[in-house]
Amino acid sequence: MKAILPGGAPDAPVLLGEAPEPEPAPGEAVVSVEAYSVNRGETYQLDGGLDRTWAGWRPGKDVAGTVLRAAADGSGPAAGRRVVAHPPAYGWAERVAVPATGLAELPDAVDAVTAAALPLAGITALRLLRAAGPLAGRRVLVTGASGGVGHYVTELAAASGAELTAVTATAERGARLLQLGAAELVSSVDGATGRYDVVLESVGGASLPAALARLAPGGLLVWFGQASRTPVTLDFFDFFGGPDQARIAHFDYTASDRTYGQDLATLVRLVAAGRLHPEIGTVRDWARTADVIADLRGRRVRGNAVLTVG
Repeated sequence: MKAILPGGAPDAPVLLGEAPEPEPAPGEAVVSVEAYSVNRGETYQLDGGLDRTWAGWRPGKDVAGTVLRAAADGSGPAAGRRVVAHPPAYGWAERVAVPATGLAELPDAVDAVTAAALPLAGITALRLLRAAGPLAGRRVLVTGASGGVGHYVTELAAASGAELTAVTATAERGARLLQLGAAELVSSVDGATGRYDVVLESVGGASLPAALARLAPGGLLVWFGQASRTPVTLDFFDFFGGPDQARIAHFDYTASDRTYGQDLATLVRLVAAGRLHPEIGTVRDWARTADVIADLRGRRVRGNAVLTVG
């Protein structure tokens, strides 16, 4: 079958080639892929910035399509069902094997392109907000907010009653966040005013200590990324003149008492009801995956980037 393969070169991160057909385990279904989304973390893996955890790795964690073969153990959706899926990898292909626990069925009202933008970014946003706790009436600061996760966090947190400040590089990249419920848009953490009960930090580098200094007494900073690719330096003694009893929590989106399929079903339900609006910055044919990766690296895509499999 055709699949997107690692290219191994900075100017050719991927190429369209041939890969073996998936061999599903008993608890896995085979999905015919109609669309997939590219995530920033996958671009890091392709350029060696993150570990590839097994030999033969191929990218692809966000897909939507149709079940060709149901799981042999009887779990999950039946053959012929339209689904959104979150496989561990291999999703940038014509077909992929996915654990039944990572599948959610799609209603007619949700198309494959929209669904493909949901898995990693949407699941991360849901689980981030659970980690943050109740948000009604609380001030929330979100850094790196113009990406896929930031758009979902903004809409979900605002709907929960949070007063949310979004940090984006430019007003143009953040305009949609105001429409989704952000109370304020700033171009840097230094532009934020007052104290925040919760900070959701994804940039790293100088952004994290600056955001930490904005915490209210007893506030919580959830660290869920390092998009700047720059390590963070913290000075313990800064806390004596800064936030009183601040808490920092490391976030791992894979750690949850809910399956990916359960969270995907929640996201699909919200989209179908018009309560969640995926921000899709570009939709292109999968032959242009390398171009999309270059645009993501250059921060020329707002929200999610989706590729369609012809």
